[in-house]
Amino acid sequence: MKDDGRFRRGPSRFTDRITADGRDGWPVESGRYRLVVSRACPWAGRSLVSRRLLGLERALPVAVADPVQDERSWRFTLDPDGRDPVLGIGFLYEAYEAREPGPHDAVSVPAVVDVPSGRLVTNDYQRITLDLATEWRALHRDGAPDLYPEHLRDEIDARMDGIYRDINNGVYEAGFATAQEAYDEAYGRLFARFDQVSEQLAGQRYLVGDTITEADIQLFTTLVRFDAVYHGHFKCNRNKLTEDSVLWAYARDLFQTPGFGDTVDFDHIKRHYYQVHQHINPTRIVPRGPDLRGWRTPHHREELGGRPFGDGTPPPPPPEDEVVVPL
Repeated sequence: MKDDGRFRRGPSRFTDRITADGRDGWPVESGRYRLVVSRACPWAGRSLVSRRLLGLERALPVAVADPVQDERSWRFTLDPDGRDPVLGIGFLYEAYEAREPGPHDAVSVPAVVDVPSGRLVTNDYQRITLDLATEWRALHRDGAPDLYPEHLRDEIDARMDGIYRDINNGVYEAGFATAQEAYDEAYGRLFARFDQVSEQLAGQRYLVGDTITEADIQLFTTLVRFDAVYHGHFKCNRNKLTEDSVLWAYARDLFQTPGFGDTVDFDHIKRHYYQVHQHINPTRIVPRGPDLRGWRTPHHREELGGRPFGDGTPPPPPPEDEVVVPL
């Protein structure tokens, strides 16, 4: 944060890549790495959806952090004895320190940790899912969709750039602004992009092409949190998601698609934002609403055509230890 009251998200500190050829020293290998997430975090939510759609649950096991952080950031208090049973650590920052000793001001999720050494490999949330879709192909399930098809990558990248800048990060720029002008600017960009995306999706089922791609995953993780958190908590209140008929139907379509809604935990989402951001919500009271039953109502988006998984198939149900309590 600078004196102009604008929120500025810093770049990922650790950007090594896990690749098929291991060129950064980290080769793709089933079971070697652990994906650390919070179900509250939209950036981590992207990795959870991609991992489910691609069938990488066994190849890349997951560790779920407590949605409510303390001053040491993400912690494993959901696990017995307050330690991740595989990594043996109580706090994610311990994997950061194993990688690079010293204080770490931004301990973020998603993070991928090398299990044998306990060292952090990457916290590059923008790159992790793209590499899951491309570098991890040898470990994809049979029938896995192509989430980042080569012939559409330029268009996908362009869509994701605008959505990231104005929507994914825009809600944070509005919510964490400390000056009226900074808030107004972020609010304006957010809803201008909302309107643009809504207009586009009125005539097509998905953002790029006729199948689900990384662009849809990226937009979904903000939309699914919008009414529960961003509308009120972050003052993004021109209208609710449910008041935009196109985006609300689009979000429901994805939510009801295997691999999307079954990764969403609204309890974790609400408790994280309302209890951790005490400078915005000093009482730490978690609101009871909104009514979530609408997420299961018919959306009729199939009338626009499209093939959710392209030539592939839906993912099987999630592993028993990763089932999220349904609505």
